[in-house]
Amino acid sequence: MNLKLRWFAFFAVNIYFSNAVAQSVTDKGNTSGAGYHQVNARPNASSNNWKTYTAKTLDKLPGFKIKADPALNNYGSWKINQSAATGFFRVEKRADRWWIVDPEGYPFIHRGVAVFRPANSDLQKEALAKKYGTAETWIKQESQLLKDNGFNGTGAWSDVERIRQSENPLVYTVIVSPMGSYKSEHQKKFGGKYKVAGWQGFRFDLAMVFDPEFDAHVEKTISVIAKYASDKNLLGYFTDNELPWKNDALDRHLNFLAKDEAGYIAAKKWLDERKGKDASVAEINDEDRLAFSGFYFETYLKKVAAAVRKYDPNHLYLGCRFNQESEELKNPEIFKVAGKYMDIVSINHYRKWEPVQSIMADWASWSGKPFIITEWYTKGEDSGLPNKSGAGWNVPTQTD
Repeated sequence: MNLKLRWFAFFAVNIYFSNAVAQSVTDKGNTSGAGYHQVNARPNASSNNWKTYTAKTLDKLPGFKIKADPALNNYGSWKINQSAATGFFRVEKRADRWWIVDPEGYPFIHRGVAVFRPANSDLQKEALAKKYGTAETWIKQESQLLKDNGFNGTGAWSDVERIRQSENPLVYTVIVSPMGSYKSEHQKKFGGKYKVAGWQGFRFDLAMVFDPEFDAHVEKTISVIAKYASDKNLLGYFTDNELPWKNDALDRHLNFLAKDEAGYIAAKKWLDERKGKDASVAEINDEDRLAFSGFYFETYLKKVAAAVRKYDPNHLYLGCRFNQESEELKNPEIFKVAGKYMDIVSINHYRKWEPVQSIMADWASWSGKPFIITEWYTKGEDSGLPNKSGAGWNVPTQTD
């Protein structure tokens, strides 16, 4: 399969085989793990640090032998182990395992490609017209291509409207970005550009969750989802992507913001109440930082989650796509808050060759909710594309 795409594979990692499925697909098979694929990889195109990694595929797993999948329904779910059908996607915990359950009540594993859409440059439009003729032909043929290769859905930033209008739609997700789009309004206060900003473009790497103007912006940005409320092919919603939930957000609010800014006022009030006095930045300790990170994040999350529920009470809220390995992904307070408001915690999984069980166990324990991997990818350097951007691994070939 030599598909010249950068795939963002989109899997629910807290979803496992039920006993019935395991019995239908396992046999004696490979019992030692011998013969796993060995793949050369480097973290990105600018690195010369090539290493050999073990790539584990289902056909090589010890004690596991692949047989034909059970029959699929229109959502791409296995038609087994049916539970209550609610007409929309939901989550359900069976024994110690979380499952996404489709509108017909069947367990569902979302396997999707993000950014599934035609591109907009003149050259790309010309190529699309030459190969497909129309965008309608594109969506029909490319949707079938994904299904033929085992995919059943799409991730963020996909062409939702064309997907919805297609004859047999893929399961899709919608991303709305209230904080991301509010940033452009906030920048106007500073001449249209921040003097100091992090890699996501936020001033001092702070999300402006305390701004009263943000509340109105949340309502305006998220209200557009009402049109999807009755669509059974929608899995759920993301709000924003990889926001800067910094461990030292309390220090940043008090050190960098003006004393009349909403963020400074909220942070100073929080610290004074916690210390029981007029407290200084010098008195902040790591316990304060951890506690404030939960308060700061919850200020954002309760606003956006309430708006999602208001305009669409039927579908799943999938969170805001955590990413920072040394910050929110290791922060129990962030995950505790996430568990209060999210149906599934979305995580963009980078800088690890394979998932680490102890880390995933923390995410599940801290949040009490299932999580889903919403971005990961590997780039074959023989694809004919530059492959110089992004956080995914680089490997020599498409076969790798």
